Amino acid sequence: MKILVIGSGGREHTIAWRLAQSNRVDEVICVPGNGGTAHEAKCRNIDPKEHKETENLSFVEAVTKIAQAEKVDFAVIGPEDPLAEGIADALWNAGIPTVGPKAKGAALEASKDLSKIFMKKYGVACADSETFTDKEKALAYVREKGAPIVIKADGLAAGKGVVVAKTLEDAEKAVEELTANLGDAGKKLVIEEYLQGVEISVLAAVSVTEESAKNGTACIKAFLPARDHKRLLDGAQGPNTGGMGAVCPLSDVTAETMAAFEANILQPTLNGLIAEKMDYRGFIFFGLMITKDGPKALEYNVRLGDPETQAVLPMMDFDFAELCEAIMNGTLGTFQMKWKTGFQVAPVAVSGGYPYKYAKGKVITLAQNIIDAAGAKVFIAGAINDRRAKIPTLITSGGRVLACSAHGDTFDDAWQKAYEAMAGVKFDAMFFRKDIGLPGAAESN
Repeated sequence: MKILVIGSGGREHTIAWRLAQSNRVDEVICVPGNGGTAHEAKCRNIDPKEHKETENLSFVEAVTKIAQAEKVDFAVIGPEDPLAEGIADALWNAGIPTVGPKAKGAALEASKDLSKIFMKKYGVACADSETFTDKEKALAYVREKGAPIVIKADGLAAGKGVVVAKTLEDAEKAVEELTANLGDAGKKLVIEEYLQGVEISVLAAVSVTEESAKNGTACIKAFLPARDHKRLLDGAQGPNTGGMGAVCPLSDVTAETMAAFEANILQPTLNGLIAEKMDYRGFIFFGLMITKDGPKALEYNVRLGDPETQAVLPMMDFDFAELCEAIMNGTLGTFQMKWKTGFQVAPVAVSGGYPYKYAKGKVITLAQNIIDAAGAKVFIAGAINDRRAKIPTLITSGGRVLACSAHGDTFDDAWQKAYEAMAGVKFDAMFFRKDIGLPGAAESN
């Protein structure tokens, strides 16, 4: 098989790597890919901006043309933006089977207001909230409710659209800044109650079509629970980031918690997808708060999480390409997902200055002997190949540069290996947290 993977981050490198491990996969085309996928076995990058046939097309049009020209068997969509733009619709219309929801389902992430309406309508356990299009009414509401309180921009904001305000002053500032700085994404605000607890992430495979809804085979299957560490500094301190590392599974998540999640969040979500007649064949990310009253949904993402993917996919003890096929052809309900025992730890190395201003173009040195000795895998995120160099050279191109992901029979074993591997990574002004997965490292309210 030949498979197309859309995206350029660490999540997409992990997806491409996992697909390439299948004996049934001959090649993975990454559009546009990154410096990691460029060197991954069986993988090949295609940048639409560098080809005359696609350089002037929209991204959706370009991907569709590449998929047809390469005669791929199916496509896997990594990031949320092209999903919201209808890339899955376009690919299916062009005869390319696709893992990723069509635009109607993708709106569950593209609009936080729509997702809250959906959750309330179908009885998904979640935080109470109100939505505002008038800034003054939003300010009046937060003054009435007081702090702590959560302010969210309705639209996609590249991880910059959520503020957990601990004081009334912070809440008022968040309302002002989100409406002023995020364009269309900030024209509508969702203001939520502050939930007390600890956050976790649950990724899941979804297969819902009109046909499967009718014959009773529509399905959601959860993966192992994971945790993303959003704060920049050890001890869950400092500003929020796109993710400083992840761990999977979680010792502090009980079977009872997962049973409550399935009953009060997972199943109602499936019921809603069926009732709304969504063609949703892909992945869904449940951001959860584990409260004293059980798990509650914070948000939906309509794709795999990043950096959770770098910790979850290596735990899979099954063929990921076959899972993708089961999602598309409606056999997910009978697909057997088996998981490795032990733990996966994946700390992320970032550019100095991130999540604010940071330099690009820093040369990355990977001591492969150190990384291999630790039994780790490096997943590249914000790095590309330096075309000026006479020998292949990776240089930084983003804030989150890479993750070192390692497996161990115990958490301590996995943690030790991941950080031993990180010692084999060097670039100027490199920074990473030293406590991913440790007690006190998780964000909690």
